[in-house]
Amino acid sequence: MASIGQDDPFLEAQADLLSTLNVTRSLFSSYLRIRSLASSASSPELAQARSELETNLQDLTSDLQDIVDSVKAVESDPFRYGVDIDEVGRRRRLVDEVGGEVEDMRDELKKVSVGQNKPGANGSALPPPSAFDPDAPEGDDYEAFEQQRQVEIMQEQDEALDGVFKTVGNLRQQADDMGRELEEQHEMLDELDTVAERVQGKLSTGIKKVGWVIKKNEDTASSCCIVVLIFVLILLLVLVIIL
Repeated sequence: MASIGQDDPFLEAQADLLSTLNVTRSLFSSYLRIRSLASSASSPELAQARSELETNLQDLTSDLQDIVDSVKAVESDPFRYGVDIDEVGRRRRLVDEVGGEVEDMRDELKKVSVGQNKPGANGSALPPPSAFDPDAPEGDDYEAFEQQRQVEIMQEQDEALDGVFKTVGNLRQQADDMGRELEEQHEMLDELDTVAERVQGKLSTGIKKVGWVIKKNEDTASSCCIVVLIFVLILLLVLVIIL
């Protein structure tokens, strides 16, 4: 097969188309499931699923149109883009298959049947469990059971989310407490540094005064006075530190 040129518009359009097609298929399956369980065509959940599917179908149709334009451009002059006849045929088949799938989805959207799992609603659908119980009352018991089950599942999910929120709240509270403790310890360290600096300054001043006294009184007679002054100075410093 010949190499495909970089200016071939099919490559980017094909990637967008396949991505949108996968999302639309998932939404289509979800829509069919919700429609089969819904008890009324006016169900909010069914309306939301239908709206999401229609929106994606519009996007898919837009991407498909880009693919169609790309295929037409290649068909008009395949050698210009380095594409052989077999590749052109493959691209045409892709367009036809995706187009047919889109049409099938649109046809399914036109149907308004609801509760396909009811007895007699669809010949291939299985009857509800109550159909096998001769003592079970007739009516919408199966639909009520399904709705009740969905409500219980939603309640369980809400409880799980509440637990997660509580855990996150506890972790945040612990982080706040640790932050406050660190701030208090930082303030205590600052106060201790201030006190240490003040005491160091007083000691330096006292030592200078003692040295000055020693220089002025170097004779033996004044030695006793110097010793007494040093003792009194040390006692005063100790009292200042304690108080």
